[in-house]
Amino acid sequence: MSKFRTEVDSMGEVQVPADAYYSAQTQRAVENFPISGWHLPVALIRAMGRVKLACATVNNDLGKLTGTGKNPLDAKQVQAMCAACQEIIDGKMDDQFPVDVFQTGSGTSSNMNINEVISNRAIEILGGNRLDKVKPIHPNDHVNMGQSTNDTFPTAIHVAAAYEIHTKLIPQLERFHASLSQKAKDWDKIIKIGRTHLMDATPLRLGQEFGGFARQIALSIERAKVAAKAVYELPVGGTAVGSGINTHPEFGKRVGQALAKQTGIPFVEAADHFEANAQRDGLVESHGQLKTIAMSLFNIANNIRWLGSGPRCGFFEVILPDRQPGSSIMPGKVNPVMCESMMQLTARVIGNDATMTLSGAAGGNFQLNIMMPVMGHAILESVHLLSNGISAFIEFCMDGLEANPVACEASVEQSLSMVTSLNPYIGYEKAAKLTKEAFASGKTIRELCIEQNILDKDVLSKALDPFSMTEPQG
Repeated sequence: MSKFRTEVDSMGEVQVPADAYYSAQTQRAVENFPISGWHLPVALIRAMGRVKLACATVNNDLGKLTGTGKNPLDAKQVQAMCAACQEIIDGKMDDQFPVDVFQTGSGTSSNMNINEVISNRAIEILGGNRLDKVKPIHPNDHVNMGQSTNDTFPTAIHVAAAYEIHTKLIPQLERFHASLSQKAKDWDKIIKIGRTHLMDATPLRLGQEFGGFARQIALSIERAKVAAKAVYELPVGGTAVGSGINTHPEFGKRVGQALAKQTGIPFVEAADHFEANAQRDGLVESHGQLKTIAMSLFNIANNIRWLGSGPRCGFFEVILPDRQPGSSIMPGKVNPVMCESMMQLTARVIGNDATMTLSGAAGGNFQLNIMMPVMGHAILESVHLLSNGISAFIEFCMDGLEANPVACEASVEQSLSMVTSLNPYIGYEKAAKLTKEAFASGKTIRELCIEQNILDKDVLSKALDPFSMTEPQG
């Protein structure tokens, strides 16, 4: 049995793998773009299925599919087409999308890929032969009815991005916030030394430090919501250039409503289809929020890495879980691998933001942006990395992270910045002189104050109480 079959499109014959649900135009794209081996993200493929299902449903409700136009469908054919869309949404056809990310800039190859798959699978569902040259359910006339790649492909990117942010990223951020908040509560009584410019500073509580991290993630949750909101407006209904040629006036509005119902996300028709077709500003804005989230995650992971440094020659104020041997030559060494993993993946997200920015700025010429596949890939990769990275960090680092009160408290009394609380009593200049004397002699601020009888014993004890230094004194 032949491994290939002959398919025909407007440019002639093409040899397509015999068992493929896609047809000629997809195969041409596979041959034209042997670039990276990266296919569209699964999340985008399934979002394309959602868009095609919404379009089919709306076209049917408007009487377009079963109307008096060329080759109208009957009710069973419409049902089969919708069933094929649902199979794509459910992930049953993931292996039928072989086109490289670095393809035609509008995503036409991938739009035709899904049109062909839906067409052939719907024919098969009805008991027909998907290999027949004449398609009773046509990829262009029926599956792509009232649509252009130029409006449906960016719509799918918006749907995928918002859906992944809502269902994956935000829940993981909420888990991370809860974890950090619990550490902040549990460690609220542990005094440690602060550090600014990497140098000793006044005391604070370990719980306060982790409370600061928790606040970063609380703000990240709000940024993730803004990231999703930035892509709620959908280009669908603008067709080729934003004018809506060959589609019903209510099509875009109804498709937006159908997608909102499918996903539970408040998608709406774009306010201006010429802007929505031509520009990808919303995607750039959305990813900008993801970049900021990545920056916060990098910062938190890096701080925890430093706090756990040691165990004997570093800070070692927190004890990171042992996850794996850390060295091929130094026996017993254990490294902060989860922090390092988080820092690497967030660096990738920050890099993706450069791709998004350049693609949005330079790719939107006249009525179409021609950088959409790589933008879809970049934003969905970023959401995927952030979501999975946070999940792993919680499970393999945060859940087993312990405080080391002995190490935290050991350096507090030795800090020269303890002198700061004496400013109201002896003034800045005298305090600075005391600091230099303490450093030169190796004595603590408290020891010098007692030796020189600088303050009454009770006043000195109150002034140099480390816990009181962690809060405003009035």
